[in-house]
Amino acid sequence: MDCASILCKEECNLKKVSLEVLKDLKLDIVIRRIVASKERYNLDPFFLSPLKSEDEIRYRQEISKDVEKEDIFIHLKEFSRSMDRVSRLKKMAGKLEYEYNKKGWILETAIAYSKAVQKLLRDLENSDIRSEGLKRFRGFLKEYVSSEDFQSLVEDSEKVKSALSSIKYSLIVEPGKFSVKKYEGEENFAPSVEEIFSKFRDSECNQYEFEIFETHGMNHIEAAILDFVVKLYPKPFEMLDEFCRKHENFLNRCILKFEREIQFYLSYLEFVKPLKNGGLHFCYPRVSENDENFYAVDMFDMALATTIDPKKIVKNNFQLQTPERIIVVTGPNQGGKTTFARTFGQIHYLASLGLPIPASSAKLLIPDGIFTHFERQEKLQSLKSKLEDDLIRAKEIVDKVTNRSVVIMNEVFSSAALFDMISLSKKILDKLLEKNCIGVWVTFADELSKYSEKIVSMVAQVDPKDPSVRTFKIVRKPSDGLAYAFSIAEKYGLTYEKIKERVIR
Repeated sequence: MDCASILCKEECNLKKVSLEVLKDLKLDIVIRRIVASKERYNLDPFFLSPLKSEDEIRYRQEISKDVEKEDIFIHLKEFSRSMDRVSRLKKMAGKLEYEYNKKGWILETAIAYSKAVQKLLRDLENSDIRSEGLKRFRGFLKEYVSSEDFQSLVEDSEKVKSALSSIKYSLIVEPGKFSVKKYEGEENFAPSVEEIFSKFRDSECNQYEFEIFETHGMNHIEAAILDFVVKLYPKPFEMLDEFCRKHENFLNRCILKFEREIQFYLSYLEFVKPLKNGGLHFCYPRVSENDENFYAVDMFDMALATTIDPKKIVKNNFQLQTPERIIVVTGPNQGGKTTFARTFGQIHYLASLGLPIPASSAKLLIPDGIFTHFERQEKLQSLKSKLEDDLIRAKEIVDKVTNRSVVIMNEVFSSAALFDMISLSKKILDKLLEKNCIGVWVTFADELSKYSEKIVSMVAQVDPKDPSVRTFKIVRKPSDGLAYAFSIAEKYGLTYEKIKERVIR
């Protein structure tokens, strides 16, 4: 049987992304929150391994669209809960001390597993599945459930369970000792005892159902009783011995693989659901390895959206049309420039995972790599200056990028004098434009926004009635030359408000 993967169309070699890039984009925070409740599945490798081809990304997108459907989502969540119980039962059985106590819970684990698998097949057969990945898995599942091994597991477990359930015995308790014998129709005193003590009951008790989480083992008295029962009824326990021998490894590796991989989709879709309910839009972007025209509408920062009211999130757009490659973002400090740059990186990264991105519509490049240059805190033990460190990191990026790379440069060379900063920035821009990569460059130097026809100028906006109020909207327009002047005025306390405060005082 073909063990179909729902993460890769074919056998694919996943390569992990740099954790520094994820930190710059604040996706490390997002991923930690997504996988927090799924620790058992170790999902980090899936979220840290972006895909590089259109086919693989579209393959995942189609699966994610299927998983989003309400009925399929519910079915897969039910399967996950059932398999989680199987995992806990298996773990518990492994800790038990007494042989038949252990084997009894192995039988219960096998029954729970076979029921979960059978129900999943029924659910998937009654679902409108469109994706190649889930269709392939459903085909595998149908073949597996029909297989001789699985049918034998179901039939044998039912026979053994029935044989064990038919055992009846009498326990005779005397001072300091007990004995066990076969049940021979003796009167059952349990109803009489219950009736006698019913007068002490204050009210009807609530009924509670619970799952077994901890070891449900026997004490030595219970184990001794069981040993006597085994001697009285050897046949059912011989059947249990044979069952555990024959079905020692009843958990199918492909089912376990599916159970883990499906969490990749479920965990992400669960995470974004509250954002969607709050009015934010997610979409499956069109993706391309070689097109040169890209855009996104209503994109927003995922990390920010999880910390504030979704209704307060400001959404932005961008568009790159041939020959445009680099967006230079200028405007006042604290105006949303860095958030825009981070969002640009986030949507490209999430798109490369084959997941819905925070935007209402988009067409994006499939990057062979995402490269970021955000400010780093200087380390006291380092002998390099901040400028030297910026130069080294910038050169590393320039050496690695290709025409399929995404580059995000945030306030580079800010420690240098204005003339030197502009001069160095232009040299790096020349190299990036020569490589024909795409990206965002955040700066307060307006000159950079007019440096090449391959550069798009976008500006962080302020309230027209009060320039001190940021709108956090980043719009496509020529730089007005006020960003640097405004930042200098703020730095030295020369804004209108600051001067007014001093005059009035």
